[in-house]
Amino acid sequence: MIRQVMTAPGVIEFEDIPVPAIKDNEVLVKIKRIGICGSDIHVYHGKHPFTKYPITQGHEVSGQIVEVGASVQGLHIGQKVTIEPQVVCGKCYPCRHGKYNLCEELKVMGFQTTGTASEYFAVSAEKITPIPDAMTYDQGAMIEPLAVTVHAARRFPDLEGASVAILGCGPIGILLMQTCKALGAKSVMITDVSDGRLELARKCGADFTINTAHTDFGDAMVKSFGPDKADVIYDCAGNDTTMGQAIKYARKGSKIILVAVYAGMANVDLAVLNDHELDLDTTMMYRHEDYVIAINLVEKGLVKLEPLMSKHFAFCDYLNAYKYIDANREATMKVIIDVDPED
Repeated sequence: MIRQVMTAPGVIEFEDIPVPAIKDNEVLVKIKRIGICGSDIHVYHGKHPFTKYPITQGHEVSGQIVEVGASVQGLHIGQKVTIEPQVVCGKCYPCRHGKYNLCEELKVMGFQTTGTASEYFAVSAEKITPIPDAMTYDQGAMIEPLAVTVHAARRFPDLEGASVAILGCGPIGILLMQTCKALGAKSVMITDVSDGRLELARKCGADFTINTAHTDFGDAMVKSFGPDKADVIYDCAGNDTTMGQAIKYARKGSKIILVAVYAGMANVDLAVLNDHELDLDTTMMYRHEDYVIAINLVEKGLVKLEPLMSKHFAFCDYLNAYKYIDANREATMKVIIDVDPED
């Protein structure tokens, strides 16, 4: 089989290796689609702090089971699946208490351990989540980022009837907007400095779309939600400007949730955070229940993934996919690699 390897920043090679033999507790998956995310792009540019080269990428994935280990139950050949890419120890305090997404020894496929960017991938059955037969492989490859937003949304336990503000209109921001509405939010305001991205968010169901290059974030919240502003603010941009806006204009005693990964040390006004008794919370990846909810939201038509699918590239054109993303940063949402284009 053919496997992708990023040998250095900006350098992708393909190696011809044997199809892996599976263990009794594993399944062999024929990989169909792989999504490229922002963290993958950091690896491509040599800016991911926790990834070393060479590395095989791929963590947003869909495929079909073609072989099942002797001790595996509940899975069968021909089944459509996605793969949860967290590799955890199972022994540390977070793992023992059900929070394995915070494992002290956490590794993620495609970053600290081998990813799925190959024609076949052998993986423990416990990492497999089936997807409905009616779901496309394109949709299946986007369940991982949607699970990120499900986990983030649920960090605020009172979404039913809530007024929600989201800073940042990339793929995660737009998916989070749809997720919050699907989980009961009354109205969602989303901000960015790109009119094109805001228009896409509007088409996907955002109630208010605000370009903060021209409109003050605080004024926009009052205009959108009234004097009580937002019940929760999610920062999906992750920089001093957006976090500064959130802290400055949040309703006193309300909650801010950092979704994005900060690129460096933050320089924000903790004095105001303290004075306004704001809850600053964070969110890290997902757990299995978030995958289950994400699949259910798509199956019910409550979250639309297709509008975020920008372009497809053949497996052999992996490098050109990155070049395309670099050349079309503002307009690009989700680029998908077709490992097996037959389906």
